[in-house]
Amino acid sequence: MLTPRRTSAAIARTETGPARHRLAIAALASVMMVMTMLIAITPVRAQSAPPATFADLVDQVGDAVVNITTSSIVASRQGPGPVVPEGSPLEDFFNDFLDRQSPDRGPRRSQALGSGFVISEDGYIVTNNHVIEGADEITIEFRAGFTLEAELVGTDPNTDIAVLKVMADAPLPFVDFGDSTAMRVGDWVMAMGNPLGQGFSVSVGIVSAAGRALSGSYDDYIQTDAAINRGNSGGPLFNMAGEVIGVNTAILSPTGGSIGIGFAMSSAVVTNVVDQLREFGETRRGWLGVRIQDVTPELADGLGLAEARGALVTDVPEGPARDGGMEVGDVILTFDGEQIGDTRELVRIVGERAEGQTVPVEVVREGAAEILAVTLGRRETAEGVAAATPDAQVAPPAPTQVLGMTLAPLTDELRSQLGLAPGAAGLVIEAVDPASDAATKGLATGDVITEVAQQPVSDVAGFQASVQSATENGQKSVLLLIRRAGNPRFVALSLAD
Repeated sequence: MLTPRRTSAAIARTETGPARHRLAIAALASVMMVMTMLIAITPVRAQSAPPATFADLVDQVGDAVVNITTSSIVASRQGPGPVVPEGSPLEDFFNDFLDRQSPDRGPRRSQALGSGFVISEDGYIVTNNHVIEGADEITIEFRAGFTLEAELVGTDPNTDIAVLKVMADAPLPFVDFGDSTAMRVGDWVMAMGNPLGQGFSVSVGIVSAAGRALSGSYDDYIQTDAAINRGNSGGPLFNMAGEVIGVNTAILSPTGGSIGIGFAMSSAVVTNVVDQLREFGETRRGWLGVRIQDVTPELADGLGLAEARGALVTDVPEGPARDGGMEVGDVILTFDGEQIGDTRELVRIVGERAEGQTVPVEVVREGAAEILAVTLGRRETAEGVAAATPDAQVAPPAPTQVLGMTLAPLTDELRSQLGLAPGAAGLVIEAVDPASDAATKGLATGDVITEVAQQPVSDVAGFQASVQSATENGQKSVLLLIRRAGNPRFVALSLAD
């Protein structure tokens, strides 16, 4: 098509009069036709303008959204009250009055409201754990007007997700989960639920942020300005295809009502939790078995890393990681093929893997990359083992000051006071100069230094030699492995002190 267009243009330059104008118009038409064809086959990423109505989407998914009412017995709270003579004409009056004004004089039944959504035609329902927590009766109200009693299948307090089950005479309308990772800031979303007990309600907004963390280890919240209020908890957040990409869970508000900052746990997290609750009635998360900390720019410098990312291993107790060959000082850069930015991301990704799964883990050890194969344990089982955290009073002998710290070698007496194993090596911090970088980094009396520059240390002379070597090599900081009450962490101290 390009050749005829060029030919017409050439003719137009040689013709005169009306014929020339006609040929020029024909050439322009040919160009516009080519441009139209190119536009038609070019994908457009930008989302179109909002629809004139969301009513079709509401009709598509609305029947799968439910209101949840829970009931539980609240224990009595004893308190002083007026004394009325038994048999007095006022006895019944006071009792009726106090029952109305102080309902917690004795055990009473309390009700709470929330939202949820059906995910299968045989009656599985997803909601928030806090909606049904402690309930002994759970009633599901459907948009069509009928109600059913629900049984609890399982809960996960870590992600605030619960799964319920109802028995219905006919298949129930349900909705599917969508891909929350495909959502972009600015995409349209629609929230449904039972806000403030007002019944079925719809609000619309956009994704205002993604990947939010509030307080949990597995947090991956979608932030939205779609109105979410009390009672919306457990309800779905839909994309424009009618897929659930989040479970409405929390709001940020000084008033208790929506101010346009709501949070929905992403479907990327929820789907895995729901699958486990349906299959086992509980979660079975993967467990790596290490203690870790974030890699700061100073730690990256001390470790010789090009960038400050990954999870730095501070301890490897008995467990999957040790069995897989992981060591203290390793920096985990990828886990099962996924890049690790920080410790929170590693915890979330490990938790998404199954117990017993063997995964490749890329670590950097003393500047070289290695691939380890680790077979995961189960986190819920591991968390049942409590670790001892003894207190300590330290009085180390023969102290020496280095980098703003007064250091002394461990003795049998100090090991006993610190709850360390017999023969444990290291240096005890007796004092810290308040003006030093060590004080700024939070080091304190009683901390034990077990490694310097990723090498074991047992005497002050060895510590000083490592610091001198780092200085001569032009390093800006030196990496220390610190143990406090049995808990390890890495600290990068500036060599400027």
